[in-house]
Amino acid sequence: MPLNAFQNTFAGNPLDRASDRRTDVAWLAEMQASPESLAMVLWNGKPLCEAAPGGGVQIAYVPATMSDELAGGAERLLFMGLWKETAVFAVDIEGGVDPAEGPLRGLGAFEDLRAVAMRLTPAEAAMAATAKSMFEWRRRHRHCAACGEPSLPVDGGWKRQCPACKAEHFPRTDPVVIMLPYIGDRCMLGRQAAWPKGMFSALAGFLEPGETIEEACARELMEEAGLKATTVTYHSTQPWPYPSSLMIGLLAEVENDEAAPDQTELSEVRWFTRAQARDLLAGKIEDASAPGPLAIAHQLIKAWAEDGG
Repeated sequence: MPLNAFQNTFAGNPLDRASDRRTDVAWLAEMQASPESLAMVLWNGKPLCEAAPGGGVQIAYVPATMSDELAGGAERLLFMGLWKETAVFAVDIEGGVDPAEGPLRGLGAFEDLRAVAMRLTPAEAAMAATAKSMFEWRRRHRHCAACGEPSLPVDGGWKRQCPACKAEHFPRTDPVVIMLPYIGDRCMLGRQAAWPKGMFSALAGFLEPGETIEEACARELMEEAGLKATTVTYHSTQPWPYPSSLMIGLLAEVENDEAAPDQTELSEVRWFTRAQARDLLAGKIEDASAPGPLAIAHQLIKAWAEDGG
């Protein structure tokens, strides 16, 4: 049951993370050896998927008893949690040779998570995103930030510990504010020069140390578009596994419509009425497009255009 009435893609991981069991090495080994336990497999960040009954796509789980051989050690193994009484693990595989053409032949195909997320159930998309984020963190933080020595995964893969200086390192999540500025019956979207032609989206930026969410929203609006926020309203959040962000969705009322793109983050800005925003989402505006439903930016535009925020 989601805590919020609105749930973005990649939110809603249904597993009991069982964080109180992660330090129990014997229990984890028992669960991994159990014929009832399952494992999802990711190759270069892509989850192994198979056709779902009745159409669609689902995660292709393998017996957790295969996870040791596939992972080749604790560095590429993650205890995800419990689905009721069933333990679920994840395995990280890298390299240029597709395991679906080798040890996992006939079990499915590895799919790009961004491309397949909307075809998975929301629960499985969230689980795959959790695993992808965790493996990205571990891949980028293999050395101790305190002394530089190689660190080791512990607690089922949810922590790294340095054997030299004993420092502990925990998964990193980068908070990002993403906001839809509006005034009256119009909202503003921006575009970056590198984006596909005609693509417009909400504005976004990383939360900095010492800032509140509202302050970060106001700063980003001023820096990128020269707009002064007067009211900031929370909409929803989205775990974003590229590599490990938490998108904090906001609606921001602004003082005026005198927007000016900074030509660094934004190359262009454009105002849309509610009707035009609905047409934008429906693909009815010839020279402009919006992000797809996968992105929280799409949901912010939709919430403002259809429900008034």
